[in-house]
Amino acid sequence: MPDDSPAVPERARGARRPRPGRTDAQAEKDDDRIARGGFRRSARLASLPLGFAGRSALGLGRRIGGAPAEQVSDQLQQKAAEQLFKVLGELKGGAMKVGQALSLFEAVLPDDIAGPYRQQLARLQDSAPPMPTSRVHAVLARELGPQWRDSFSSFSAQPAAAASIGQVHRAVWADGRPVAVKVQYPGADAALRSDLRQIGRMSKVMAPLAGGMDIGPLVDELTARVSEELDYTLEAAAQAQAAEGFAGDAEFFVPAVLASTSKVMVSEWVEGKSLNSAFEMPQEDRNRIGLAYVRFLFAAPARVGLLHADPHPGNFKVLPDGRLGVIDFGLVARFPDGLPPAMGRILHVAENADAAQTAEQLRAEGFIVSDVDAQDVLDYLAPFVEPAAVPEFEFTRDWMREQFVRVRDIRANNGVATKINLPPEYLLIHRVWLGGLAVLAQLNARAPFNAVLRELLPGYAD
Repeated sequence: MPDDSPAVPERARGARRPRPGRTDAQAEKDDDRIARGGFRRSARLASLPLGFAGRSALGLGRRIGGAPAEQVSDQLQQKAAEQLFKVLGELKGGAMKVGQALSLFEAVLPDDIAGPYRQQLARLQDSAPPMPTSRVHAVLARELGPQWRDSFSSFSAQPAAAASIGQVHRAVWADGRPVAVKVQYPGADAALRSDLRQIGRMSKVMAPLAGGMDIGPLVDELTARVSEELDYTLEAAAQAQAAEGFAGDAEFFVPAVLASTSKVMVSEWVEGKSLNSAFEMPQEDRNRIGLAYVRFLFAAPARVGLLHADPHPGNFKVLPDGRLGVIDFGLVARFPDGLPPAMGRILHVAENADAAQTAEQLRAEGFIVSDVDAQDVLDYLAPFVEPAAVPEFEFTRDWMREQFVRVRDIRANNGVATKINLPPEYLLIHRVWLGGLAVLAQLNARAPFNAVLRELLPGYAD
């Protein structure tokens, strides 16, 4: 915490007591309010595929009655997308978390259905129905103490953003600095885990609502990382580390953390436009922003030993001075020595079309654990190597959609996809790599990405 920061109550370091006049049992009752509605939450989630099926049957009736098939299909997709946002957004928790992750990959949806989903899923990246002000104040009182208002000169009752497990309020710190106050929803832990279990069981029947995407693997990954995102002290530590490393940087801005507990985090306010707004900017601006976005994803491991592992556009803001602001460090991978050098070496030999050496390097890193034809491996990786093999590359939705379909085809390249293993240390790297490609495709960005790899990816330029 900076030396000029006002004193924060003792309880801001994580101790929790009920507010005066409220017993421990009452506090726990408030925290469990969402969790106790588990049956109702499950019923709401179950309504998604049932509602889709009902609308499909109604649409068939309309077509039989003479309505144009194209018009009926558009109406069905729009209704499905609206219901998806309404249910996932209102439930928050794991339901909204899945929706946010899906929004990252809307670029892979076919053109005939992408429109409605793009609009509705984008709303899940940084907006959702907020929780009542009284509940926000209750959380702040428990976490920061009954005199929590003394730490602020002003506090906005209306949230500036509401997301999956918490919402953000704009305030002014006692020393005059604008700050963002992140408050976790009471019962978010139980709700998050319950939703992920339910959605995992329903992943197959929910596929039509997600434009045909298999959400099972996505839910598995979110479940594995759930505990990390629920503890704001972990997020605060990661963000503080990044803020210190990028302090005074001419290209990036990471807000400093002023106070934190497991359920509340106070950090500097980031004034800027969400990366979501960049999708409609002129091509030149999208190219510049896309390049900065990629540079941060590679620069953070190199400079501060952290990989920002939640790359969706809502976590990046274009500041008035042109810098890229980065928020939400709830999910990170720690690489004290930077990204694995083997990653750069593998990409380099694959770029040079050396099939035998590519397979050998992959096997040494644990990516290949069974017999596989080296040329099949190289052919499988070739499209992902393509952006690094040219001075400039333009990411398009068509290119991203083609790669998404290709990697899901277990028959491609003699089934090599079923023979490639992902070592644990590469799980989040893989998530960021694919997520980053999806965002670049949404931006339709064209830039010299090869130069970024040469500068910031260990092993690539050796």
